[in-house]
Amino acid sequence: MIQSAGSGQAIRTEPMTVNIGPQHPSTHGVFRLRVTFDGEEILQVEPIFGYLHRGTEKLAEERNYTQVVTLTDRLDYVSSMINNQAYCLAVERLLGAEVPMRGKYLRTLAAELQRIAAHLMGIGFIIQDLGALGTPLMYCFRSRERILDLFEMLCGARITVSYMRPGGVFFDAPPDFWPALEQFLKDFEEEYKELGQLLLENEIVMVRTRGVSPLPLDVAINCSVSGPVLRASGLAWDWRKVEPYDAYDLVEFDVPTAENGDNYDRFWVRIQEIQQSVRIIRQCIAQIEPGPVRAEVPLVLRPEPGVEAYGRVEASKGELAFYLVSDGGISPYRCKIRSPSLLNLTVTEHLLVGWNLADMIVTLGSVDINMGEVDR
Repeated sequence: MIQSAGSGQAIRTEPMTVNIGPQHPSTHGVFRLRVTFDGEEILQVEPIFGYLHRGTEKLAEERNYTQVVTLTDRLDYVSSMINNQAYCLAVERLLGAEVPMRGKYLRTLAAELQRIAAHLMGIGFIIQDLGALGTPLMYCFRSRERILDLFEMLCGARITVSYMRPGGVFFDAPPDFWPALEQFLKDFEEEYKELGQLLLENEIVMVRTRGVSPLPLDVAINCSVSGPVLRASGLAWDWRKVEPYDAYDLVEFDVPTAENGDNYDRFWVRIQEIQQSVRIIRQCIAQIEPGPVRAEVPLVLRPEPGVEAYGRVEASKGELAFYLVSDGGISPYRCKIRSPSLLNLTVTEHLLVGWNLADMIVTLGSVDINMGEVDR
């Protein structure tokens, strides 16, 4: 039953089930929602995915350990540097290899640049889902393009970078990378302020997102949600702090959290995390010293048989991990990926039931998923 505007009388309605999506570029054609509505109110939600069929985990078991790096780029391709990092950490634990300090700093710096780029896309597309018709999204793309230019200087690629390798990174940063990075940070300071002024206290953004689709902390924990979605619900859990890797134990940064776990808080946390990433990058620039960037590891890696390792990082969307098992060969005997987008989708029904169609699109944008790592 819905209330008729003006007359105050209830109108008899019947539930209607419709297919919605995909409406987001990172959901391709393989993610849709089967939603049952009463008018515009959502009664039931069934997320349907699993048709991308990339087979990444099986492909990894047929390639040597170094070749697998190129597969990780294609998972969350908006965050490929951090995908490289998680996989390389797992391989290094299989080998017992230690990354040189300069390599650790370059990894940390590259991962934080990637986090900024990924969060810019998450912020830009949720505002686009609100109906902003492109302007804030283009502002986000503008800054992200500068980061991709820096990646191109590091490794010759912009999206599928394959920059990190077991034992460190593929190349040292070229001399002209450092002044370009400094110029980006200088310019981005104003661009970041501009973005915050445009969005954080925007009346439309606040009305459409505050109090909408809240995620209680106990539900988030029970569903293994991680990343900005978890921190927006109030838990300051970040693997860079809890279990530091690479150079994260050598830099200082805060873990932004919110309280309500609603669409606004998930959006707000990402904006704050960008600021912390800039802070980490500046410390890496100040602390990095000359030296080797990659450990002396064999061209073809053969970890000891029966060894297993779990490499875990705080990716832009949450906890990303690779579980590898060695049988002594040149390829992983088993490879299993723990992807944050898949686990974060488990709360879809909790977030959407009881809300309206217009809220649903924005809520999905606030979760910020990528089907490349869901249907892996």
